[in-house]
Order: sequence, then structure tokens, then C-alpha cells
Amino acid sequence: MTILDANAVMADVKTLSGPELKKAAEVAARDVLAAKEGEKALIITNPESNVYSISMAMYDALLALGAKPVIVVQPYKTQLDYAEPSIIEAIRSNPDICISLSAEKLGKDEAGIKTNYRLGEKEYDHIFDYLYRGKRMRAFWSPSVTAAMFAKTVPIDYPRLRTECARVKDVLDRAVSVHVSSAKGTDITIGLKNRLADADDGDFRLPGQGGNLPAGEAYISPQLGSSEGTIAFDGSISLEKGDLIIRNPIIARVKGNFVTALEGGEEAGILEKTLQSGRDNALAAVKAGKLDAAAGAEYARNARNLGELGIGLNRKAEIVGNMLEDEKVYSTCHIAIGANYDEDAKAMIHLDGLIKLPTIVARMPDGTETAIMKSGKLMV
Repeated sequence: MTILDANAVMADVKTLSGPELKKAAEVAARDVLAAKEGEKALIITNPESNVYSISMAMYDALLALGAKPVIVVQPYKTQLDYAEPSIIEAIRSNPDICISLSAEKLGKDEAGIKTNYRLGEKEYDHIFDYLYRGKRMRAFWSPSVTAAMFAKTVPIDYPRLRTECARVKDVLDRAVSVHVSSAKGTDITIGLKNRLADADDGDFRLPGQGGNLPAGEAYISPQLGSSEGTIAFDGSISLEKGDLIIRNPIIARVKGNFVTALEGGEEAGILEKTLQSGRDNALAAVKAGKLDAAAGAEYARNARNLGELGIGLNRKAEIVGNMLEDEKVYSTCHIAIGANYDEDAKAMIHLDGLIKLPTIVARMPDGTETAIMKSGKLMV
């Protein structure tokens, strides 16, 4: 349920083959990925005008730098669909650079969910994550990206973004918890013990580095069982299919890091249905023999887990009803329900929900506090 106005649609049409898109692709290839002569680059996309046009622009930009790009196209996939087996095999070929430009999602790795890929003590349920986290390739992924969004939000001041992301990451890395509040009713404490943040800062120049384009957030997985309080989602939120701009705040009650109740009328009801789908799809995978009973129970339970706290830092991003851009908006934060990035709370879904103008205060091991953001203004 993506909400787009006519002006936004027309902007995409004008950008599909324009100079703005070409420039953004050149910035991505040169300044973000630092593509080199002879490197193998895999671009995964769908037969949809926006993502296919961006893919072609990236193909040309990578080729101009001497890389060896290949484009592979699969049907449209949602958050709960599986990627085509040929796509999984293409990723398994371990290119130097892997780019996912999807109209909705890349798709899940059916074999990886059934038998996880092991990397030291960690297990991954997607070959993409296994190779990327294992520092064997660098990557960016842009689910639901549009041509206008890519052209607007990719050519940005990366030195500034990288500095700000590093400062926020440093505070989150040292904190034992954060308190997030907002005028609309958010009042939640999120534990962060033994967690480290990631910086989606557009610096994807080395193996093991990657993130979204548009870039622009620092994010962290909440400590399991730690979060208590209330979230008032008042910006936009991800659903099973598409994203919804929130007109009336969705109130989520949280206990033990799980969403225990939702309030807020029709919009809360729509989110509740997606959470149920996340649970039901996990149980259906058990019946189909794609998950064993224990794994299925874990995936089902974590459909209500808090999987992420992210802080938006891209000053060109706007709330448009597309979470890829929305979650990067400066002066916002987002809290996700579902799977986390530390791979110890697996789920079929990961639903980002935006909070506008938050105050975020980190608590350190010695009891001191550091304000990260006050009413949407960055303080570090």
C-alpha cells in the first residue's frame, strides 16, 4: 500500500533516462562502490521501469570504470516471497560487487532458510548476507527504489554523512540502553548491551561493506528481551506489500522486546494483519517442510520482535510513503518489528515504522547520559 501522488509518478517518468539518473549512477559506482578495472559486478532487478532503468544506468557507470557488470532479471517479489533459484545461484558465484535493485524485495533464500549458512558462531538464512557479512563481497540494496528517489538522494555530501553516522554509531556502541520519546506518545527504553551499531553511510568500498542506496542512517539491533514501553508510529510504516503513510498514530505496546498490543484504528488493524501474516507464513513453511518445527516456532514468535532502532541522517530524503527513503529522513528515527540484523531473532518480516522529531538519549555503563537527538535535531 504505497501512497504516491501524481507529481511523484511524473517525476519518475522524467527521470528514467535523464541526466540526473546517469549522474546518480556515476556517483554510486565511483564514490560509493569505488568500482575497479576487471571487477565482477552482479545487478539483480525486476522487469519494472524504475528499477530496470536504474540497473541500466548502473551497468553503464560500472562499465565506464572498467568493471564487468551483468544484469539478471527475476519476477517481482514481496517480503514473503522466495527469490528464484537462479538468482540465488548467481549470488553464490560470489561477485566482487552485488547490487539488488528490486521493485519490492530481493526475495528469501529457500535453501538458506532450511539449512542456514554458518560463519563462525553466526548463522545466516540468505546467501547474500552470508557472503556480504563474511567480507567476501561489497554490496548495496535498494528495495522499492524509484528513479526520482535515486536521482535525488544518492548524489549527497558523503564526507558529512560518514562523519555523522560514525558519531551516532560510536554513542550507540558504548550505550547500554537508549530512551526514545516523542510528542505523539513514544516513550520506550531499548536495551543495547553487547550490541554494535552499523552505519549505512554510503561507504561501500571494501569487501564486507554495504547498505542501502539511498544511504543515511545508523542502526542497531535491540538486546533480546530488553525493550519496554510505548511506540507511537507517526510517519510511515512497512507492510507485507508496500508502505503506508500514517495519518493517525499507530500505538504499539512493548513488553520484553515484543509488541503485545496495537492501538489506532484502521491503520493499526492493517499492521496487525501483516504481523499475523509473518507468523502464519512461518507456520506454513513448517507444514510444507521448508522449516523444522523449532525453527518455525522461532520465526513465528519473532514476527512481533523489535528488530531494529535506526536514526535517519540523509538531508535530501523526504517522507514519501516509500520506506527506503523514509527511514533515511533527517530528524526521524525508526523502530522495526520482526527480524533483526544480528541474526539471533529470525523472522519472515522486518517492518520499519517511522517516528518524527524524536528525542533519543543514550545511557552509558556508568549511568551518564548522552543525547543523540533532541526533538529531531542531531546533538552529536
